[in-house]
Amino acid sequence: MLSIMLDYKKFSWIFLLVLVACQSEPQLQRIQGDALGTSYSILYIDNQPNELLIDEVDAVFLRMNQSMSTYWPNSIISKINRGEEAKIDTDFRKVFRAAQQVWKQTDGFFDPTVGALVNVYGFGPDKAYPNITPKALDSIMQFTGFDKLRLLDEAIVKSDPRVYLDFNAIAKGYAVDALATMVENLGYTDFLIEVGGEIYAKGIHPTKNTPWRVAIDHPEQNTERKFIATLPLTNKGLASSGNYRKFRTDVLGNKYVHTINPKTGKTVKSDVLSSSVLAPTTMYADAYATALMVMPFEQGKALIESLAEVEALWVLAEKDSVRVVATAGFSYDLQ
Repeated sequence: MLSIMLDYKKFSWIFLLVLVACQSEPQLQRIQGDALGTSYSILYIDNQPNELLIDEVDAVFLRMNQSMSTYWPNSIISKINRGEEAKIDTDFRKVFRAAQQVWKQTDGFFDPTVGALVNVYGFGPDKAYPNITPKALDSIMQFTGFDKLRLLDEAIVKSDPRVYLDFNAIAKGYAVDALATMVENLGYTDFLIEVGGEIYAKGIHPTKNTPWRVAIDHPEQNTERKFIATLPLTNKGLASSGNYRKFRTDVLGNKYVHTINPKTGKTVKSDVLSSSVLAPTTMYADAYATALMVMPFEQGKALIESLAEVEALWVLAEKDSVRVVATAGFSYDLQ
């Protein structure tokens, strides 16, 4: 029996996949490694490891970094953030348009121009402020807002040169989708791809003939790992966001969780410990999961219920325990 633990994006969730390898050919194959500042895993069925697939995986990650990594100084997004001339590519254009759509749908609660605030709080590539003052936040809020950007055919135009883009809350999901397209183009029909906890599953578990199944980590952990829910996953993307572990403390002892409200510039205090979203693509699941951590719970729930083929599950803090709430189409089993 092979147990695979999948670490969640910036917010510390873990998926557990229990996979029983078939003794006959073909067998379950696995590619794994590190990329985009996290780990990845690809599961597929074949009679032997596909060396071409390994090369193609590296090529996809290189493409993602060259386009949207704020940690790569010569990436397209880094050049845009510095105000330099940069010709956008197809990947950047697709992510920008999707981000703009979700920004509108969430009434601005999802906003990739929050990147400057991410840096201020110490969650981005730049150095954090030693003391986050209201004056500092007010200054940054003057150039925060997705409405300050326009997409032209091959360029991004900023109404304020200080606007700082960060696609971290959507680009990882897009990378999963790009990998899925690549794997499918190579002829594979049953596979599971995970990058930093963002997942896309295609077809069925090749040795069990059932949907892939994942388990969501319980927010309250002790010496023995606990899971709060399990769910089947097939032909959909799944992403989660959470804020109950990742935080930083400034010189005054103030704690800041990593989820930032782009409307106020402040970190969010909420009973929502995590959100998990199912969507046709992992890119949209990624973006919606981030938005749900910022939006008031009832508003977020109403949004998801209004979207076709999108479902969500929330873990809410409730006194000394937690409560799970999900939309009607989110199929899961409590643990």
